[in-house]
Amino acid sequence: VVLVNVSEDGTTGKLVALACETEPVAKVEDFRKLAQQVLDAAVKSDAGTKEDLLAAKQEDGRSLQEHITDLMGKIGEKLDIVAYETLTAEKVASYIHSDNKKGVLVGLKNVGDANTNEVGRDVAMQIVAMKPVAVDKDGVDSATVEREIEIGKEQARAEGKPEAMLEKIAQGKLNKFYKENTLLNQEFVKDNSVTIAQLLDKTSKGMTVTDFKRVAIA
Repeated sequence: VVLVNVSEDGTTGKLVALACETEPVAKVEDFRKLAQQVLDAAVKSDAGTKEDLLAAKQEDGRSLQEHITDLMGKIGEKLDIVAYETLTAEKVASYIHSDNKKGVLVGLKNVGDANTNEVGRDVAMQIVAMKPVAVDKDGVDSATVEREIEIGKEQARAEGKPEAMLEKIAQGKLNKFYKENTLLNQEFVKDNSVTIAQLLDKTSKGMTVTDFKRVAIA
C-alpha cells in the first residue's frame, strides 16, 4: 500500500510504501494500520532516510522496525518499507491511484494566487499515468541521452539513411524522446492540445514543476 501526507502549509510531502508478499495480506486491517503508523512516524520524526524511519521511536518506546517485525511474526509474511520519499517545495501536490499501489508527490513553484488543488492533482495523475523520467530535458541523465542518440542512429542506419544524415535524424528522435518522457514537455492526458508546461503557465504565469517523486508497487 502507498500512502501520502502533505503538511498543513502545503510545502512538505511524505510518501511511503509498505509491501507484503501476497495480495490478501494487503487487505488485512493490521497491515493497513501498520502502513498508517509508518506514515505517521515519517511525518513525526521527519526521518532523512529509510533507516532513520525504521529506528524512529514509537509511543511504547520501541522502534518502528520492532513493530513491523511483530506483525511479520503474526501474519507469517515478510513486510518491508520499499519506498520512503520526502519533497519540499513552494507548493506540494499529491495523488494516490485508486489501487493504492501508485503514488506521487509533485513540487510547484511560482504559484502566485492560483488555487493549485486541481492543477496539482492533474499533474500528479499525469506522472502516475505517463511515467516521465525527469521534469525537463535538463534532468535526463547523460547515459540515457547517449543511449537514445545511438538507438536513433542505429534505426536510421537500418533504414538505409546516409551516414552524413544520422546525427541529425538521431537528434530529431531525441527531441521526440524528450517530448514523450519529460514531464513539462508531455502532452496533458486530459487535453492533448497543451503540454504540462503550458497548462501550468496558463493556470498562473510562470508556474512550473521543481521536482517529483513517483512510487509504484508491482
